[in-house]
Amino acid sequence: MAPKSKVRVRKIPIDHPNGDRKCIAGADHDAWNDWLTLWTSLALPLDQNDEATAIRATTALYSGMIDMKPADPIEGIIISQLMAANQSSLAMYHKAWTQPEKYFEARTKYLALADKAARTVVMLTERLDQHRGRGQQQITVKHVTVNANQAVVTDQIVSDKGKETTATKLLTAGTDKAMEIMEPAPTEAVPAEGGGSKAK
Repeated sequence: MAPKSKVRVRKIPIDHPNGDRKCIAGADHDAWNDWLTLWTSLALPLDQNDEATAIRATTALYSGMIDMKPADPIEGIIISQLMAANQSSLAMYHKAWTQPEKYFEARTKYLALADKAARTVVMLTERLDQHRGRGQQQITVKHVTVNANQAVVTDQIVSDKGKETTATKLLTAGTDKAMEIMEPAPTEAVPAEGGGSKAK
C-alpha cells in the first residue's frame, strides 16, 4: 500500500493593501504589482546576466507600463503581455534582418514569427480597449423624412447597448405596408394666344 502523500500547507501573510506601485500593474496589493512586473521584465528577450542592459530595459519597460495607466489587475496583465509580445516581435524582426542573405529560410521564419507576435500586440491592444470600454456600445439611428414641400426632417436617436428607447423600438419595428410613392398631380395644358397667355 502506497503511503499517503502529505499536502504541505503554507501560511502566507497577506499585507493590507497599500498600492504604492498600483500605477505599474493596477493592483491595490504591491505583492501582485511586484510579482507581475518582475516576470514581465524576465520575459524580455535580452541577456539577463548583462546587469546594465537589464536595468536599462527594465526601467524603460516599467515606464511604458506606467504610461499605459492600468486601472486594475486585468489591465495590468494585458499590458504586461502586450509589452512582452511587442519586445518579442521587435527582437524577431531584428534577428530576421541580421541573418546573412544566404540563409533565406531562416530570415523568412523569423519574419513570420515577428508578424505573429505583432498580431498578438494588436489583439491585446483591442482587448485592453474593450475592457476599458466595459463592452459599451453606442448605436446611432438617423431617421430622415421628406415631406410634400421637400423639407427634410431628421431625428437622431442614440442608445446604449442593452438600453432601448421607445423611439428606437418604433424605428426598428417591421412594417408590412410599403412606403407610398407620391406622383405629381397632372396639370392641364393652357393654349397660348397672341403675345400672351390666358388661363381658362
